[in-house]
Amino acid sequence: GVNLVLDMVSGPYLPKNLEVLAVGGRLAIIGSLGGVRSEINMRNVMRRRLTIAGSTLRARNSAVKASIAAELREHVWPLLKDETMKIRIDTVFDMSEASKAHSLMESNAHIGKIALTWQHL
Repeated sequence: GVNLVLDMVSGPYLPKNLEVLAVGGRLAIIGSLGGVRSEINMRNVMRRRLTIAGSTLRARNSAVKASIAAELREHVWPLLKDETMKIRIDTVFDMSEASKAHSLMESNAHIGKIALTWQHL
């Protein structure tokens, strides 16, 4: 399993996200796009020593947000640059196909990010 899941969806994804965690893994919930309710097996959480945490940036002031951004630049961006950590991209659409991208997003048939590209004018 994986050590960390960053969950922006929550709701029906919560049990699936817990399943993919390694023993001692952490789940960080930062959004609830899929809903605010879910059912999970707490015995599994305890047996596998999982940690579930939640946070939001909305209530934080600008100084805290700037500090978080600086830490991301220092600690996370290098991992993305050297591909120690990868972002999964499902499909890339041209901006002219934004409606197709939105349909794919609504279908919930993708795994990973849906990206739009466009030429600079």
